Order: sequence, then structure tokens, then C-alpha cells
Amino acid sequence: MRKIAIEIFFVIIGSVIFALSINLFVIPNDLGEGGVTGITIILYYLFGWAPSITSLILNGIIILIGYKFLNKTTTIYTIIATVSLSVALGLTKGWSIQSDEVLLNSIFAGVLTGLGLGLIIRAGGTSAGTTILAKITHKYLRWNISYALLFFDLIVVFASWFIIGTEGLMLTILMLYITTKVMDYIIEGLSSKRAITIVSNNYEEIACKVNEVMGRGVTVLSGYGFYSKQKKDILYIIISKQEITRLRKIIIEIDPNAFITVQDVRDVFGEGFMKMIDN
Repeated sequence: MRKIAIEIFFVIIGSVIFALSINLFVIPNDLGEGGVTGITIILYYLFGWAPSITSLILNGIIILIGYKFLNKTTTIYTIIATVSLSVALGLTKGWSIQSDEVLLNSIFAGVLTGLGLGLIIRAGGTSAGTTILAKITHKYLRWNISYALLFFDLIVVFASWFIIGTEGLMLTILMLYITTKVMDYIIEGLSSKRAITIVSNNYEEIACKVNEVMGRGVTVLSGYGFYSKQKKDILYIIISKQEITRLRKIIIEIDPNAFITVQDVRDVFGEGFMKMIDN
């Protein structure tokens, strides 16, 4: 129950942050947006319709159409996000920040939007609209959520070109790019991991030292040298980038001639790392 309460809290906070981005930076600077929010902003520019109302109506329609592609929890969280966004858009209407730096404003719009959407998605919900499409493509096509969202959002953004103009379009694309990068950090985590492969004749000693000193598990893989045809036992270790220096010292002390490769790893699930959750 506590976990659910925390997730709902972050869904609401994320929705409020998203709404602040729209009212503080996007609309005052005549920028566009992606997805349903982008459509509501176009309608606001054209007819003066309140984004809080049009957002609720359009997102409600999309939820009714796309709920079957989401699990029960995600659907409930998405409804909460949609209502929270509409309420926050209404409450923060007219709020402003005194700044004439349009480029700076578009950057902050991207940061806040990415933070808000990232919190919503990480908690298990969506902001409806194209986020539902992004979740569907992630579930069935394994697309990265952030980049799928960017793809769908750009379609709406280009449709707003005739209203916000070329400069506004360019600034909006910059904003969406920043949104995507910030969302990646929020959803996937700020600290990426490293996968280390070690080939050494002293593999047992290295593995024991890593277990004792670093408290990390080590996997031993069997292989052989293609040229020599000699059997080789290979160590495979997942660590944070901050631990690379400690591991390097251990290896140098035991076998300075060891062969080592280091690879970037974004997603690591399992004991000692992130818990695997199907949203």
C-alpha cells in the first residue's frame, strides 16, 4: 500500500511539473509541444480554448481508446495523471517568469517537461496522449519510450509550424530533444553501469578478490583462444562506473597482463540492481 501511495504521489508531482512547464515557459514564449498537449496549445493559440479543459477531453478520449493496451495499474495512474495535469494547468494559468531569453526558456521548458513526464512514467503511469502510443510501441516493438514519444511528438510539432513559425519550431524541437534526454535519465537512472570482461590465467584469484573487496558477484564464462585453441575462463562483472578504478587496481595487483574490455550498460535488472517491473 505504501508503494502505491508513493507512486501516485510521484504521478501527481510529475503532472504538476509538466503543467508548470506549459504555463511558465511554453505558452508565454509561443512554443509548441508534442502529443495531445501540443494539440491543446494549438487550439489555445487559434481559438483561446483553455488547455486545462481541452487536455482533459482529448486525453479522456484517448484513454477510452487505448486502455486495453495498458494494464490496470497503468490505466489508473494515467487517469490520475490526466486529471492532475488538467487541474494543475487550471490552477497555474497566468503564472509567469520574467525572462526575455527565449532560448533559455525553451531549455528550461525541456528540462521541466522531461522531469515531469519521467516521474509519471517511472511511477508506472502515462500522461495519456502520445505517451500511450509510446508505451504500446515499447510493449510490442521494444522501442525506447523516450524516443518513441519524441517520434510521435514531432508529428504534432510540425503541424504547429504554420502557427509558431520557423524559429518557434526550431526552439520547440530543441525543447523536445532536451525533454527526451531528461526523461531518459529519470526513467533509466542517472548512473549507467559498466560491463567488464576479464581474460586472465589468475581468474579465480581476481574473482575472489572482487567478491571480498567490492562485494560484487562474478560470472565465469567458458571459452577458448581461436589461435592457440587453449581453454580460457572469462570473468564477466557488472559494476558502476565509480567502481572501475577499484576493479582496475585489483586486476593490476594480481595480473598486470590481463585482457580487459569495458562496455556501457544502460539497463541492469536483478539482485543488487534495479527490480524488474512490467508496466
